[in-house]
This record gives sequence, C-alpha cells and structure tokens, in this order.
Amino acid sequence: MDPTCPSECIYNLIPSDLKEPPQPPRYISIFKATVKDDMQKAKTAMKTMGPAKVEVPSPKDFLKKHSKEKTLPPIKKFDRNMPKKPAVPLRTDHPVMGIQSGKNFINTNAANVIMGVTKKPKPIYVDKRTGDKHDVEPSGLVPKYINKKDYGVTPEYIRRRNEELKKAQEEYDRYIQENLKKAAMKRLPDEEREAILQGLKKNWEERHKEFQSLSIFIDSISKKIRKQRLEEEMKQLERDIGVIEKHKIIYIANNA
Repeated sequence: MDPTCPSECIYNLIPSDLKEPPQPPRYISIFKATVKDDMQKAKTAMKTMGPAKVEVPSPKDFLKKHSKEKTLPPIKKFDRNMPKKPAVPLRTDHPVMGIQSGKNFINTNAANVIMGVTKKPKPIYVDKRTGDKHDVEPSGLVPKYINKKDYGVTPEYIRRRNEELKKAQEEYDRYIQENLKKAAMKRLPDEEREAILQGLKKNWEERHKEFQSLSIFIDSISKKIRKQRLEEEMKQLERDIGVIEKHKIIYIANNA
C-alpha cells in the first residue's frame, strides 16, 4: 500500500474542512536599512528651510587696509635716446593735389559682372513650418565622408583588436583541450545527444498527458501529492531539455 495514500474508509467520504497552510514570513530585504539611510541623507541635503548651513568665516581673515587696492606696474626708466613719433605737419604744408586716374570704373565693373562666374546659391534646408533656414553642409545631410580614401575600410585598431581576440580564443580553446585530456573527458556524439533529447521530450509529453488527465477538482491529499509530483517532474524535464538544446557540444566522463 502506498504510504502517501490514506486507507480506505467510509469516513473519508465525509467532506472535511481543509486547513490552510500558514503563510510564509514576509520578505524583508537585507539592504533596507542602507537604502533608508541613503534616502534620509538625500532628503537632508535638499532641505532649504531655515538658515543656510555654510562655513562661517574665520575671525583671523578680516579685511585689512589696502588689501583691495590694485598693484601698479613696475616703474620703467625713461630713456631720451628712444625713437620718437613723426612730427605733426605744419600749417603751411599742403597735400599733393591734381592726381587723377584714367580708369573707367563703370566699364570695369560691367566687364567683371559679364565675364564673372555666376554665384551659386548656398544650399539650405528648412526644418520648421515657420521657415527657419539652416546650412545643409554642417547638418550631416550631405554624404561628404564617402569620398574619403579610407571610407568603408576597417580601422587599424579594430583589426588589431580582432587579432588579439582571435589569439586569446585560440589559447583558451587550447587550454580547454588540455584540461579535458587531463580530466579524461570525451565528447558526447551528436546521435546520442539527439537520442537523449528526444527521450526527454517523449517523457515530458507522457507527464504532460498524465497531468492533463487529472481531475479538475482536487479534493484529496493523494491527488495533491500526485499533481505536485507531476509538476516537479515536468519542470525538471524542461530544465534538462533547455540545457541540452542550449549546448551543442557536451563532454562527459569516460567512466560515465
């Protein structure tokens, strides 16, 4: 007889009041006191009521006489032999008059306009309905960087980093292989791994089918125990299936 199942008795047909299990103790974080202290410190730092808590000036640092006066630059020695500025022109001096140019500025300007290259309008873009204009070139909308010689080429530091990562991965793989050889490990064949995976899935389907066939109304201890056992087995099978599907390569001991 199953020890988990009660013995058959007519008194078992009488519905009895099920005793609810006591609730587990409420979870209290171990960092509650630390968080509370940090919150209190932050609140204290943001208080603005009352006089400001600033450092009081020392009585020794009082304002002294002539302490705010500007210091004058050092005195330079006067030298009479230094070169002087040119003299002011006299009242009797007259500028040179009557100099005229034979250049025809009207014709010159007209020729420059006719022969000159037409100025292209500056490219702009408008980003608002109010008509705000901005230059296109510094905005990043012009693909001017594609004309560079090194555009699309992997930078040197990235290639160097990739080589270092590749060397580190090779060293790690070599280290793993040496440890596996020392520990006498062997790789699980793909066929055996697939067979184990299919067997686990088949067992899960059987447990799931058995779980679905349970009665809706759980009114006895044996039914509760059976339901819990099926749930635990299904969860364990799901974990095992997830581990095998996640790792394509599995190593096992030779004596396994």
